[in-house]
Amino acid sequence: MILYSTKNRNEKATFTEAVIQGLPKSGGLFMPESFPIMSDNFFKNAHTKSFTELSYILASKLLEGEIEPNALAQIVKKAFDFEIPLKQIDSNTHVLELFHGPTLAFKDIGARFMSGILSYIGNKKEQKRVVLAATSGDTGSAVANGFLNAPGVIVVLLYPSGKVSKIQEQQLTTLGSNIIALEVQGTFDHCQKIVKEAFANNNLSQKLNLTSANSINIARLLPQSFYYHYAYSRLIKNGSNKDVVFSVPSGNLGNLTGGLIAKKMGLPVNKFIAAVNLNRVVPHYLETGQFIPTPSIQTVSNAMDVGNPSNFERVMEIVDNNHSKAAEVLFSRSYSNEETIETIKKVKQNNNYLLDPHGAVGYLAIQDYMKIDQKKSSFILLETAHPAKFGNIIDQASLELPEMPERLKRCLNKEKKSILISPDKSDFKDFLYSISE
Repeated sequence: MILYSTKNRNEKATFTEAVIQGLPKSGGLFMPESFPIMSDNFFKNAHTKSFTELSYILASKLLEGEIEPNALAQIVKKAFDFEIPLKQIDSNTHVLELFHGPTLAFKDIGARFMSGILSYIGNKKEQKRVVLAATSGDTGSAVANGFLNAPGVIVVLLYPSGKVSKIQEQQLTTLGSNIIALEVQGTFDHCQKIVKEAFANNNLSQKLNLTSANSINIARLLPQSFYYHYAYSRLIKNGSNKDVVFSVPSGNLGNLTGGLIAKKMGLPVNKFIAAVNLNRVVPHYLETGQFIPTPSIQTVSNAMDVGNPSNFERVMEIVDNNHSKAAEVLFSRSYSNEETIETIKKVKQNNNYLLDPHGAVGYLAIQDYMKIDQKKSSFILLETAHPAKFGNIIDQASLELPEMPERLKRCLNKEKKSILISPDKSDFKDFLYSISE
């Protein structure tokens, strides 16, 4: 696989180089020059495969010649050792539950795969490495668990102080070992900005062997395309012959980009819904043709509180930087906290299914798209986090709190350990230099 920088197409890298660098030297993001097209036979037989089996086939096509087949098989098997059930909640809508991994969030899928890839690369190169990740909620805990006790790796997580849920904060600040949590006095956008600035500092990046574990890293992003293939195959197995629309709760747009990659590889998806909260830069772009980053707004669906989504660059590369093409494949709407909470309540009462706040935004967007849907599609909603992580929001919906999984209970009893820093890039740089000594 050859990748290029979205800021400079002449800057090229192999998959291994792109994983290690995290970000191109010219800025932007790494993007594959091309994607393999899966055969008709693959789609015909996909319903007979498990998620792990499908993922290995897809990973082998994408990473042919990059990772030894036996090693890749072990990486996939270890990363995806949990179920991803597809459940029907009404006549037209299924929910793909992506929250059955160790940290009960969809980020486990990308983080565990990337951890395996980076460990494979590190073992061959025998280099110590510092992994950086900015998080607005679930990324941090997924990355932390994926890399916990990984030899030769220090993980530095940056999260906005007071802007993640209590459970999410406990999950990413109580592990210790090789995991360091930085509590940034600002927003997620501040966290993301100073991480990018660290990569732009060549001296710092090379001294610490920095790499990123956000979806800006290609190894985190690619596996997020696998479950779109799996969900589609389960729907076909159930006998559906309708056009398929995915509704994707969207923040930094890594999840949406994964779906677009699946479509590039031949998955016959009619449309993607980019469902957003009050941070509405995507619907604004589709309405006006102008992408205007804004300060992020804090909401009850906090993992989507992103005012300048990094993966927008990749989305635009996939649609040839063409607004009309983007509008053909994407639909996007924005929803308030009140609408989100009311939807959690209604769906539980009417369908006996408990959505988390992010899934509720996705469900709302499906209802709006159905009003203009001429093809009478089948919908697959990506549920990205276990509702037990949002007990305070469920309480606001006047619903009974879900039973908390044991692994969440355990982290609540542990001592929080974080380092409070300002959003000033020099403070972060000083911290990074201090851990290299």
